[in-house]
Amino acid sequence: MKRPLIVLTGPTAVGKTKLSISLAKAVDGEIISADSMQVYKYMDIGSAKIRPDEMQGVPHYLVDVLNPDEEFHIVRFQQMAKDAMEQIYAKGKIPILVGGTGFYIQAVTRDIDFTEAEQENGYRKELEALAVEKGNEYLHHMLFEVDPVSAEEIHANNVKRVIRALEFYHQNKLPISSHNQKERERQSPYNLAYFVLNAPRELLYQRIDERVDEMLKDGLLDEVRNLREMGYHRGMVSMQGLGYKEILAYLDGEYPLDEAIRVLKRDTRHFAKRQLTWFRREAEVTWVDKDAFDYDDEKILAYMLSVCHEKEIL
Repeated sequence: MKRPLIVLTGPTAVGKTKLSISLAKAVDGEIISADSMQVYKYMDIGSAKIRPDEMQGVPHYLVDVLNPDEEFHIVRFQQMAKDAMEQIYAKGKIPILVGGTGFYIQAVTRDIDFTEAEQENGYRKELEALAVEKGNEYLHHMLFEVDPVSAEEIHANNVKRVIRALEFYHQNKLPISSHNQKERERQSPYNLAYFVLNAPRELLYQRIDERVDEMLKDGLLDEVRNLREMGYHRGMVSMQGLGYKEILAYLDGEYPLDEAIRVLKRDTRHFAKRQLTWFRREAEVTWVDKDAFDYDDEKILAYMLSVCHEKEIL
């Protein structure tokens, strides 16, 4: 018997957090965050991190557990998520992966094997130096030359993933996108209910803009200032996150605040678009379009529970 696993994902600002709590209570589940930013302490506003009072007593894993200068990557996420799942299964409960980082979710649902992607220090250092000397776009162009599929998927500013893809090609003479496609086609070792929550694009973009405005009202500027005073800087992966790199650029005098806000809203919309592109390629996904349920969370939850019953997860 495969063990049950529920995934609730979707683009940023679609409304996953509130729904995830209702879902966890309904299925007697516990939540594992599949988010590359909420894992970090002190990064609450810019990451739209769930607040303790919003959790309503539902245990959450991989939230607020690392300092912003600690290493967090796909392999570490996979290991931490699997450990959390074992703890949840041991209690006789159902793990629910919640978040918008599609590759992280896939690493768990497909149990992707990353052993071939071991890092090679010398080549990595060389690539890191190239990024500093010639810029992110130069490195991204190098990736485009050997693996256009990955270059399309990975943003030029996500230097860490660009380097990992170049390293993989350097070691295996094979694009990492081919490897990932092969891994993606593996059967899931779990009895899986994989939900993608979605809303019409205009509404989603409006919500993104409103959320950015709310973050600023809630003190995003102070949060980023405090992080900077604590010694966290733009060279760290954590500080490259949406909401942090733009405000840091403003604080460093690169552009005025209204431009930082414009760039943040634009880049968040682009991110949501890339997330949806990723989820459309995933197999065994149940799309949950909010407009089809009149934006009624109770109707959405009832539908999700019916799917879980159908798949014999409950």
